[in-house]
Amino acid sequence: MSPTSPAPAFRLSPLLGAYLCCTMAMMAFVSLIGPIARQLGLPAWQAGTVVSVAGVLWMLLSRPWGALSDRCGRRPVLLSGLVGFTLAYGALCAFLIACLRWGAAPLWVFAGLLLTRGLAGAFFAAVPTTGQALVADHFPVGRRTGAMASLGAANAVGVVLGPALAALLARQGLWLPLLATPVLPVLALALIWRLPRTGPARADDTASILPLGDRRLRRPMVVAFLAMGTVSIAQITVGFFAIDRLHLSPEAAARAAGLALTVVGVALILAQLLVRRLGWPPAPLIRTGLLVAAAGFALVARSHDHVTLMAGFFVAGAGMGWVFPAFAALAANAVGPSEQGAAAGSVGAAQGLGIVLGPLAGSLFYEIAPGVPYAAAALALVITALWPLPARTAQAT
Repeated sequence: MSPTSPAPAFRLSPLLGAYLCCTMAMMAFVSLIGPIARQLGLPAWQAGTVVSVAGVLWMLLSRPWGALSDRCGRRPVLLSGLVGFTLAYGALCAFLIACLRWGAAPLWVFAGLLLTRGLAGAFFAAVPTTGQALVADHFPVGRRTGAMASLGAANAVGVVLGPALAALLARQGLWLPLLATPVLPVLALALIWRLPRTGPARADDTASILPLGDRRLRRPMVVAFLAMGTVSIAQITVGFFAIDRLHLSPEAAARAAGLALTVVGVALILAQLLVRRLGWPPAPLIRTGLLVAAAGFALVARSHDHVTLMAGFFVAGAGMGWVFPAFAALAANAVGPSEQGAAAGSVGAAQGLGIVLGPLAGSLFYEIAPGVPYAAAALALVITALWPLPARTAQAT
């Protein structure tokens, strides 16, 4: 390309496709780990630990990946993360296929899963962090929330389609989804390769590193932590809730829980598509979304039948569909061009902390009564929604 040639126009579709493929791969594994653990002799706590390790590494590595993209450019960091994710996810599936085919001691299976799943999560952390910074680079303030909502919708579609694909392929045996789903990260890598070879303005080498407690990011980080924490509470408790409150058998409760989480995914998709049309700034979207989600969780807390349970999860998912793109846009709008990666990484770290602490909090609240986790989540969302905005922030957002 000559120096006078115009820079290639940025297209969001490759990034959306990569988000979709990566999320499908991650969620397909999550849906398979229970049956695989049972067949290989792993106790439930080990299966849960294998799933949780990705959240821990997302929390720890989001900021380093984001800061690296500020220094080196978005495309190289995205490609590096996807190459690592592709190799690690392929190794994870190959390891499990070998264990299912030839057998292995449960301790070795657990160690191998921790290593390969951990590596996959570590490299995957580069994708949402750098992707959000890339959106902030190429979309003006007024259009960022809609673009972030597009990323969220692609992620939500992956949350729904990943387990569905795994369930469809698993009819022929657990080995088939493990053999097929490693193609998804390869597709994501091919899509990101098509991004233009242009990058954001590089950060000045003398610039200070964005501190984790930067005042400009406190609100989006608190909202990000709370949003992921309450979603994780719902995920970890819904199966038990269906048994204890709806008086279902374990098998029927598993189906009810799966349907409830699918309803959440559908609500997320619809709500984030609506965000693109509304064009609201982030602050009112966050406040409205938190209140809607709180109403949904309150409905779940009082539910005693399938219809009310599904309605509550749908309303909660719709509210979160407004919150997720809004806090990402709020963080991007709060910082300068050379800080976008670090800001996205800070928000990602807050989300990772919510993934880690949410299940623990949900389990502890559930010991009090089945409805308490959802009531506590609703109360926390309402309090955060009523958190007053500083005058200058309200004017900017």
